[in-house]
Amino acid sequence: MSRLRILLADDHTLMRQGLRKIIEEHDDWEVVGEAGTGRDAVQQALEIRPDIVVLDIAMPQLNGIEATRQISRRAPDIRVLILSMYSDEAYILQVLKAGARGYLLKDSADVDLIRAITAVGQGKSFFSPAVARVMLDDYVRNLAERGLTDRYDSLSEREREVFQLIAEGNSNKEVAELLGVSVSTVDTHRTHIMEKLDVHSTAEIVLYAVRKGVIS
Repeated sequence: MSRLRILLADDHTLMRQGLRKIIEEHDDWEVVGEAGTGRDAVQQALEIRPDIVVLDIAMPQLNGIEATRQISRRAPDIRVLILSMYSDEAYILQVLKAGARGYLLKDSADVDLIRAITAVGQGKSFFSPAVARVMLDDYVRNLAERGLTDRYDSLSEREREVFQLIAEGNSNKEVAELLGVSVSTVDTHRTHIMEKLDVHSTAEIVLYAVRKGVIS
């Protein structure tokens, strides 16, 4: 098994040192670089080509959302895990739209970092439990206030399978291979899912899945 190569990007040296210490306890993980600004994070990511960039959302020179967007656009094979102090859904949606694969709260990084890197390293998504709880509470409250039922119940069994696989970060081709169906069939399921749930992007599918507890 090849080693998982990780770039750490945070403007606080002590934070990077703490993250490095946790990561280096794993024989199969390797810190291949550190960055103290958003611009440096993008530059190093493109030069070093790590598997994962652990990136603070509040970076000098170039914020973490824009850095994520640039990395994801120019090197889509690199997976970005965002570090943040904020559990606000607006931040989460922005980083997902930018291309991030996970959202880890700083105050739980010492506990959840291993789980987060493991999940993102496997191509899945990860959200700190506290973030998932906030999103679920907001979602349920909004449904109750609007007198609506959960549209997720309208999905067929196969659509729920496709929904989860997409939310975990799989491409349509990968979903097709996992389920033993054609890509066009997955495309059709995806279209029906987005229509039924009234979502309009993969980022919104991921958010919906977190709210439902389908992924964490």
